[in-house]
Amino acid sequence: MTAGIRVKLSTMMFLEFFIWGSWFVTMGTYLANNLHATGLQNSGAYATQSWGAIIAPFIIGLIADRYFSAQKILGILHLMGAALMWYESTASDFSPFYLGILAYMIIYMPTLALVNSVSFKQMKNPDKEFPSIRVFGTIGWIVAGLLIGWLNWEHAGKLSLTFEMAAIASLILGLISFTLPNTPPAKRGQKTTLGDIIGLDSIGLLKNKSYLIFFLASVAICIPLAFYYNYTNLFLNQIGMQKAASVQSLGQVSEFLFMIAMPFFFVRLGVKKMLAMGMLAWALRYLFFAYGNLDSNYWMLIGGIILHGVCYDFFFVTGQIYTDRLAGERFKSAAQGFITLATYGVGMLIGFYISGSIVDKWQTSPTSHNWQSIWLIPGGIAAVVLVLFMLLFTDKNRTETQPGLDIEEPSPSAR
Repeated sequence: MTAGIRVKLSTMMFLEFFIWGSWFVTMGTYLANNLHATGLQNSGAYATQSWGAIIAPFIIGLIADRYFSAQKILGILHLMGAALMWYESTASDFSPFYLGILAYMIIYMPTLALVNSVSFKQMKNPDKEFPSIRVFGTIGWIVAGLLIGWLNWEHAGKLSLTFEMAAIASLILGLISFTLPNTPPAKRGQKTTLGDIIGLDSIGLLKNKSYLIFFLASVAICIPLAFYYNYTNLFLNQIGMQKAASVQSLGQVSEFLFMIAMPFFFVRLGVKKMLAMGMLAWALRYLFFAYGNLDSNYWMLIGGIILHGVCYDFFFVTGQIYTDRLAGERFKSAAQGFITLATYGVGMLIGFYISGSIVDKWQTSPTSHNWQSIWLIPGGIAAVVLVLFMLLFTDKNRTETQPGLDIEEPSPSAR
């Protein structure tokens, strides 16, 4: 990979996640304070991420993989996204805002796969080259949070500007995308079935008892995960934390550091312990949020945010590697698409709607909630999932081959 291509791909990743981080973290606070949305409405807005994740494979499978170069579709989607983000900044009521954010997430979620496709096409050894490119996405998310905090938009009541910032960044990425290396459609002229699109070819993996337990745990753990995305920023602002969005960026710093340390932990802990530690981190995070405050227990709030690196890397990244190892060469892409659809689609969709009802139930005034009671619920769910996972999951040294699948023996680093 030449230095020029590396710079272009790194810039693409930076802007891709800068755009998302610009508005997603603080949207709950914006909806509650500016549009006076209920908890259920708030959850509905965040659930558009899941609807986008469910629809995204169809856009990729029916269009990107068959007819147009990935970088051109990426550019068109981000130019459309720029217009929608600017519209969101002007919405004065929840209903038009919801329709706008739903349309935006249907457009944005496919771009997550497209930036990966553009990157992988330029790499001879993605395992070694991709992390150094992908890390700029994490940096982009961090910079977005720091900017919002530095500009004091949360406490100044100017969070509508976050959507304008995202619109400008989306416009820039949309234009830059047309200059990215050509990534022609991978399946031009090939017939694409529904099974291909949603990864049904990999469903045979569920015949493996260990993978079935992992799969169900992945869906279940995404239910408490939705609480974090929905309400952490609103929670921190309601209890009076200054520059909450900037403080939350510590979670991405933690994600970056633990990502670097993943190989070290993998060799020493193996799959089961890594996954279990990720789930334990979710339970601890919500326990810290339930009993943390801005006085003597301020460290618990910071600790809950910093645990994001363990929560995400140890469970989701480990799960992606586990899936990749188990699926074998023929079904790697289908298996990754299937697990993503199940977690970010189905699991988080359930979590988003459940969290909204719970937050509404524990609202004590238009500007406050009983956050301790709220946070103990997802913490309890995560703890139950952890216990069941530890009792039922076994990480065998040698996997059993299932009919129709090429299941490889995991390497030592995946055990």
